[in-house]
Amino acid sequence: MTPDLFTIPGINFGTDAPQDVAVTLQLLFLLTILSIAPAILILMTSFTRIIVVLSFVRNGIGTQSMPPNQVLIGIALFLTFFVMAPVFQEVNENALQPYLAGDMKQDQAIDQALIPIKEFMAAHTREKDLALFYNYSGMEKPSSIEDIPMTSLIPAFAISELKTAFQIGFVIFIPFLIIDMVVASTLMSMGMMMLPPVMISLPFKILLFVLVDGWYLIVESLLASYK
Repeated sequence: MTPDLFTIPGINFGTDAPQDVAVTLQLLFLLTILSIAPAILILMTSFTRIIVVLSFVRNGIGTQSMPPNQVLIGIALFLTFFVMAPVFQEVNENALQPYLAGDMKQDQAIDQALIPIKEFMAAHTREKDLALFYNYSGMEKPSSIEDIPMTSLIPAFAISELKTAFQIGFVIFIPFLIIDMVVASTLMSMGMMMLPPVMISLPFKILLFVLVDGWYLIVESLLASYK
């Protein structure tokens, strides 16, 4: 006779309580969502563009690990909170607070919360990038922003942010590249073939960056790109 219920330490399997199975599946689903939530939030905010641009700045100067990764990520996070503050405030007013007050169901709160997020992402997503995923999936062109599925909007927004970040990074690299070329040509003309140009150009690049107040200009450009 096959037992209807068998027990493994810490886990119970049974056929007489389907509601328990449903609760277990919901918990597993919730844990899965929480594990990938940081990656999802990063791709749905301005974090990608900011951290890539800041990394370009560090590589352009050539200071290797200075500023450290923790500092760059911290700056990118707080700049992200600043840029996304109006969106988060709208989500809190239109979705979170009504849900906590019991005036709105969970599915309705999620739909209301996605509206300002979709508007922000769609405003900074290129039509070409969004059309790429629509053409691949064979979906019809949406009539409004609310009709755009997140499965297409998130990757389109991500590659748009990466393209914009690389464009900004290219502009950042130009003055540092000019300094490297001038220093390298000067050393070659002086016959100093064994002296690494980086040792000479690094102080000049740092001096230039400080004189023009580079961090202010970089942050100002990032904030202006989201207006």
